[in-house]
Amino acid sequence: MTTRGARGAGGGVRGDLFDPHCPTRQLLDRIGTKWTSMAVKTLADATPDEVRFAELRRRMPGVSQKMLSVTLRSLTRDGLVSRRVEPTVPPRVFYRLTGLGLSLEAALAGLRTWAEEHMAEIDRANEAVDQEVDEG
Repeated sequence: MTTRGARGAGGGVRGDLFDPHCPTRQLLDRIGTKWTSMAVKTLADATPDEVRFAELRRRMPGVSQKMLSVTLRSLTRDGLVSRRVEPTVPPRVFYRLTGLGLSLEAALAGLRTWAEEHMAEIDRANEAVDQEVDEG
């Protein structure tokens, strides 16, 4: 159900994903990557401790240094992650989820649960379509 005309806190129309100012659309644009959800999960698992950049990278197989850096910069900018730098040579950089980030992790956990319960169905649907294409 859309509620056209009802404005969200950010000024977007609530429930209208076609409105670029829709809060849901804006959030999905920011967190809709696998690396973002993996970083949030990894940091949530470490809470209340901080995690160094290199350790985050080890815990997230397949992420490049650049992609992790971009992801963490975005999460920090959005207030979901805090960053602390120790002035050593080389600098030691630590990350942890903020309260806002922890609340996002709770929502992402629901999405992971849904995926675990339904991904097999989605895979079967894909296989059925692929089989139809192969036979057709």
